[in-house]
Amino acid sequence: MNLYFECNSGISGDMSVGALLDLIGNENILDNALSSMKLDNEFQYKITKKMVNSISTTDFDVILPLHNHHEHNHEHHHEHRNLDDINKIIDKANINQNAKNLAKKIFKIVAEAESKVHNKDLSDIHFHEVGAIDSIVDIVSFAVLYEYLKPNKTYFSTLTEGQGTITCQHGALSVPVPAVCEIVSKYKIPIKITNNEGEMITPTGAAIVAALYTGEQLPEEIIIEKVGYGRGKRPYKNPILRVMEIN
Repeated sequence: MNLYFECNSGISGDMSVGALLDLIGNENILDNALSSMKLDNEFQYKITKKMVNSISTTDFDVILPLHNHHEHNHEHHHEHRNLDDINKIIDKANINQNAKNLAKKIFKIVAEAESKVHNKDLSDIHFHEVGAIDSIVDIVSFAVLYEYLKPNKTYFSTLTEGQGTITCQHGALSVPVPAVCEIVSKYKIPIKITNNEGEMITPTGAAIVAALYTGEQLPEEIIIEKVGYGRGKRPYKNPILRVMEIN
């Protein structure tokens, strides 16, 4: 069994998790893995079916609960975890070693891109938005689901990106954002710029591709066994990541 990620509407962490959940068809598959990280007081997650352009998709949503003042400071601390902090969280999770290795690889790809963008040593990179709880949950969830499927090969279409600017913790950033540019440059991942306004490829999405990308082209003929649809949350016309199980 092989997987094909059709990235005509970009790629992000939550879209990737939603698409694999949709493909597998088991919404409870992540319960044990995520609870074993012992971060239960910091997040909840919700898996729902949502219609996008009359297509049923799976939406994976990480919910950060409201905090009192003391807890809010605790949460703020966690938004600035470094790579070692995140690796320790992954290590204590009750998931198999291959999933741990993939999750760590994805985070390291993002950290290396951020270190170059900000001209800092890897050990000095604090993940800010990327290291927020929702990104940890997205990446660990993706690694668990991917390892559950155990594809022989993984193919990607050309990644599709928007244009313009987005506003984040660092201020206004041009799209593709700097971390995405660094990742696709280092790993020689082709992208296509469209007229869509805004970000379609997130750093987490780009890092997922980079961690699995081989450059191998999809065969001319394939048999599609199953299809999963992951819903994105960006407000453009077709925010769906489609993942196909193929032979």
